[in-house]
Amino acid sequence: MKKTIIPSLRLCQRNIKKRLLLIGVIFLTAIFVIFTPLSGSTTNPNPTSLNPPPAPTLAASLPNPQPHPLPPSLAKWQDVTNAGDYFSAIKPTPIGYLVWSEFPVKIYVETPKDSQEISASIQRFQNWVNGVLQTIEEWNIYLPLEVVSDSEIADITILRSRPPIQSTFNQETGKFDIPRARAAETRYQFYVKSTGDGENILSHKFTIFLSPDQSLDYTIATIRHELGHALGIWGHSPLETDVLYFSQVRNPPPISVRDINTLKLIYEQPTRLGWKID
Repeated sequence: MKKTIIPSLRLCQRNIKKRLLLIGVIFLTAIFVIFTPLSGSTTNPNPTSLNPPPAPTLAASLPNPQPHPLPPSLAKWQDVTNAGDYFSAIKPTPIGYLVWSEFPVKIYVETPKDSQEISASIQRFQNWVNGVLQTIEEWNIYLPLEVVSDSEIADITILRSRPPIQSTFNQETGKFDIPRARAAETRYQFYVKSTGDGENILSHKFTIFLSPDQSLDYTIATIRHELGHALGIWGHSPLETDVLYFSQVRNPPPISVRDINTLKLIYEQPTRLGWKID
């Protein structure tokens, strides 16, 4: 499920520094808490926006969609197996495809506050951190990533937290629907970033909520999936052999050739992100 809210861009330009545009999008990803390796749930693999696209006046004030140069790691990627892709399942946002244009992409990973403490809970926390860092290294082969210690400068923030549960009003029943607990949730927001030379760039940030209640193997599988979203694959694959398959599977796969073929195609598309706002 996605929810989009788009206000006036001009209001945000009055307070550029770290002022998030109220263009918020919440994506409730398709991975839920798996209580046993054989059970689980799925969501709609093709979620649609609940709100209309930007008004013409807003769109006119945004940068024109243009493609960015491919990062070298993707530019040299070649699929010699002709494995295909699932690009047709990736839907652009009103701003365009969610690609990064400045590298390395900076990632903040929540860590224990007292790393010197020795306890079972701290060890579980550290195992969670190690699993996340391992997965970042996997994606780093294809896109330049950097782990940072300051969340303020991060492009992607990964929090060891259960995703917030948000009820939605069902107009047919007249009642609020309470979603099931999820293992992860990925959200993004657009904002205006000021550069050193006084230009304003349309940018975005991601926040990933990753539950502490999974086994290490499923933690790695879940963050592998969520990072795929945060790196630009805003959609799902129909094949369970791909990391971005729309549901958790018993034997989670590694990053597939189809995942990277799709990622490369996404990064070849035009977007308003990363371009100057006049």
